[in-house]
Amino acid sequence: MTATLDTLPLTTIDGRPATLGDWAGKVRLLVNVASKCGLTPQYEGLEKLYREKKDAGLEVLGFPANDFMGQEPGSEAEIASFCSVNFDVTFPLFAKIAVTGEAIHPLYRALTSTHPSATGEGPMRKKLEGFGIAPNPAPGVLWNFEKFLLGRDGRILARFAPDVAADDPRLREAVDAALAA
Repeated sequence: MTATLDTLPLTTIDGRPATLGDWAGKVRLLVNVASKCGLTPQYEGLEKLYREKKDAGLEVLGFPANDFMGQEPGSEAEIASFCSVNFDVTFPLFAKIAVTGEAIHPLYRALTSTHPSATGEGPMRKKLEGFGIAPNPAPGVLWNFEKFLLGRDGRILARFAPDVAADDPRLREAVDAALAA
């Protein structure tokens, strides 16, 4: 599975071809992001985590997705500008992909099928139901800002619910353990 994840074709937000293998040997935190979501302020915490841990080998990789109530409607240029201007994001961003549904990107198909449950699952699902939103059924990505942690060897170590922010002790401990391994 690792080789497959590391070789899946991706496109950076500025249109360059890439793969997760470009960050081989690093601990990678993959996050599906959106600019018009109630969780969008998580960009700030993700950037802080990235700056704090990048020299130790952490890469935060942002995957814009417009799968949840059209909360990422912009073009790649608009998304990049929004992230830079509003949150001073310096971690790598990718071209928009689908993280759920019929058009799900192979990366997210592999992530969700290999790691079907998320740490922190429950509160966000209940919150969505309270707003009258039918949550995406497991094992699919629940909402924007769901996180997958990959070890230096490319194996999926953990999955975190969308409302588990970058400063959550569960996520921080998992990142630190992966960096120490």
